[in-house]
Amino acid sequence: MGELPDGPGSAPVYVPGGEVGKEQVARLAEALGVEGAPVAEGRAWRVGGKDGSGPVLRVNRDAPGDWTFSRYAPGTDDCRKVTVCAHDPAAPAADPVSVAAAEKAAAPVLKALGQDDAKIDASQVMGAQRVVDADPVVGGLPTYGLTTGLTVDAKGGLAGGHGQLTAPVKGDTYPVLGAARTLELMNKGPKSTHRMGIGGCASPVPLKDRDEQPCGGSTSVPKAAADEVKVEKAVFGLAARSSGGRQVLVPAWLFEVRGSTARGAFTVAYPAVDPKYLVGQSPAIDPGALTSPGGSAASEPSARTRSVKADGYSADGRQLSVSFTGGVCARYRAAAKESAGRVTVTVTERSRPGEMCIAMGKLYAKTVRLDAPLDGREVVGSDGRRLPQVKQAELRPRTAR
Repeated sequence: MGELPDGPGSAPVYVPGGEVGKEQVARLAEALGVEGAPVAEGRAWRVGGKDGSGPVLRVNRDAPGDWTFSRYAPGTDDCRKVTVCAHDPAAPAADPVSVAAAEKAAAPVLKALGQDDAKIDASQVMGAQRVVDADPVVGGLPTYGLTTGLTVDAKGGLAGGHGQLTAPVKGDTYPVLGAARTLELMNKGPKSTHRMGIGGCASPVPLKDRDEQPCGGSTSVPKAAADEVKVEKAVFGLAARSSGGRQVLVPAWLFEVRGSTARGAFTVAYPAVDPKYLVGQSPAIDPGALTSPGGSAASEPSARTRSVKADGYSADGRQLSVSFTGGVCARYRAAAKESAGRVTVTVTERSRPGEMCIAMGKLYAKTVRLDAPLDGREVVGSDGRRLPQVKQAELRPRTAR
């Protein structure tokens, strides 16, 4: 490509906004078609999903208001019966809706989120469902790693979704580098930065012509010209990173690159903040803690563990299997506190600072060993609410990291 752009010279970091209010949750629920008023459950809001059935929206009350939506209860697949099942055998295989139809279904939700001007990609298809990904615009800049995802079923209805409800707010302003200098630092730095896609990482330009691989692995710069990729475009924007245990949007250059194969173009993001304001790990992986423009360490909360709401349980002797919905890039732990009349289940989530991750919900099941068989005792969540008992098969346990 020709000359790379210089950029603005300085730009602010954006940090999580305030606590999520009831009105915001109600507005999102209406756009998603979830009936009912928001109910506070610990540090979260819930709309619908009473007794573990029907459409449900869950929103974290703490900024940035991570939310997940499911049209169907965990363990079901829009069957004619309440119990878990596959698609009805008599039903013919359905085709996904068109891109235009999927975007139309997603539009009211994006409007409720204030993301009318988001960059939309509805090209991904999963069976009979089409996925609409929206990358919001913040402060007039495109973003990377802050995707709102909505799944549209074969009938044109919303089947699921995830995202963040509160808009980030402007923080300190930092000197930033031009695209050419940023590209130079990326090529000289540790060979591990994140590319667009679900999971995995990609090396900086030049890139080895390969599929995504786990983060942290050795990725030597290829020697052959055929293994290099070409930067076709550089856009100044904001990239999601972890700083002090919370997600921030850091000024970054978004490089659109293309390899020597027909796999198409993809995006590589690299922080544009002057390196002297980055401390801790390499900015290719994590900006670490940002120092303030005045030179002192910016005030950031330490990494913390948060509570996750359990959806249900099944019991087998002294083993209790607990189901819950979580993200794909966090560690989860389930524990139980026993008394004569009840068992209180807690599920905790610990984030992994520095790891870029798609905001995507996943059903987990964790097994807890009890001191004695359940024997009719009530099982409740950390908020004291009774958990519904489900069949073991309905938990569909998956390994939680």
